Amino acid sequence: MSQIPRPGDAAFTPHDHHACQSGALDAAEARLAEQGARLTPVRRRTLEILLEAHRAMGAYEVLDRLAAEGFGRQPPVAYRALDFLVEHGLAHRLQRLNAFAACLHPAKDHAPAFLICRACDQLAELAAAPVRAALSDLAQGAGFAVERATIEAVGLCAACAAGGRA
Repeated sequence: MSQIPRPGDAAFTPHDHHACQSGALDAAEARLAEQGARLTPVRRRTLEILLEAHRAMGAYEVLDRLAAEGFGRQPPVAYRALDFLVEHGLAHRLQRLNAFAACLHPAKDHAPAFLICRACDQLAELAAAPVRAALSDLAQGAGFAVERATIEAVGLCAACAAGGRA
């Protein structure tokens, strides 16, 4: 039976990664159709590259892959595609890593938190509405209005912890 991971499960539990990838790509295409936008060949390939693994990738790593496949070697090629994907909710930018990760739940708007394994670089996306609400409440008490926040937690996934990868 094919299992598409729930938010937070993706990187850290066994699942049918092919179904995970194709489900995210199908949802991305549907989202763009609703928005009146489209995936050009370079945007599609950039998203496919990000969907290959549950980890973040730097823009230059994406650029190297695109260049090897004939899409051009100039940095704007990758940055424009990545910016488009982020702007349309199909990818997330991780500040701590200065990298990008495919959104596994592009069918709906959300503000995730990220769990990043420091040993294997896998990452998972969690629904973070309660954390963001608590942060906003605390900030409001200090006379501050949160406009944007990226929540990234670094630690060890279960496999790395069990394997002694400290």
